Amino acid sequence: MDSEIKVREVMMKGPVTLQSGDILDLANDVMTLGRIRHLPILDNGKVVGVLSQRNLFHSALVTALGIRPKERKELLKAIRVNEVMSAPVITVSPDARLKEAARMMMEKKIGCLPVVENDTLVGLLTESDILRYVATL
Repeated sequence: MDSEIKVREVMMKGPVTLQSGDILDLANDVMTLGRIRHLPILDNGKVVGVLSQRNLFHSALVTALGIRPKERKELLKAIRVNEVMSAPVITVSPDARLKEAARMMMEKKIGCLPVVENDTLVGLLTESDILRYVATL
């Protein structure tokens, strides 16, 4: 991996986001329809967390407890994103070296890093983005 490559060259720009007060039912629909594994969560325009498929699966443990799909849908409508999202959020600058961002993801055991510049979300770096980059070398 080129040690000088920057996060901004590999990240996904303009990721789909949700608000911290949105309901899990909406998050589930967005993630399923968009085939998205990580959603940055905003509050007043600032990144406050990340919702991952894993967060949804944990909240969907009710499925394993025998709750029927209709009841599960109702339960997802009763839970807010901020109740299950990962927070505080770990972010990275678009000018950070990709190698350092990858190391941070490994050490923290996280699948993505919201990319923030001047307190504004500008992208999302995921494991898949890094693998896609490495595969082109």
